[in-house]
Amino acid sequence: MPIIRPSRDTDVPAITAIYTHHVLTGTGTFEIEPPSAADMAQRRADVLSKGLPYLVAEHQGQLLGFAYCNWFKPRPAYRFSAEDSIYLAQQALGQGVGRALLAELALQAERAGLRKLIAVIGDSANAGSIGVHRCVGFEPVGVLKSCGWKFDRWLDVVLMEKSLGLGDRQPPADA
Repeated sequence: MPIIRPSRDTDVPAITAIYTHHVLTGTGTFEIEPPSAADMAQRRADVLSKGLPYLVAEHQGQLLGFAYCNWFKPRPAYRFSAEDSIYLAQQALGQGVGRALLAELALQAERAGLRKLIAVIGDSANAGSIGVHRCVGFEPVGVLKSCGWKFDRWLDVVLMEKSLGLGDRQPPADA
């Protein structure tokens, strides 16, 4: 099993390669053009500057995937909710890497003070992403029908959520 660890600056090329594959071949992201390594480094820096986790799964020196969360929306009332993102290298699919990575992301997000993780999953046919989120305790919330256009077809967005820690059972300490 791979180790799950905080990402490093030196991981950005591998993160970029994994994400590029998903942009060019998959419907889990609605990006059409792959971002550059510099763009990915800036995105990572943005997440980390907010005190949020950006993790990687590594096995024998090879990056198998990455996961992070970022504010769900920029307004202050959303400061306890974040959207997760998780992408795996092709050779890591179906081996439990995604489940381990997403479970650790949820733990670290809770430690960072978040109360809710929200999955915004591209393509209602994305059984892998829906399944890994379900395995980690996310529950379906709804489907936005035909709101993305990629690869010459309309794509849905599946919304799922997971409460963290006390969730909404009591107000946060710094509310």
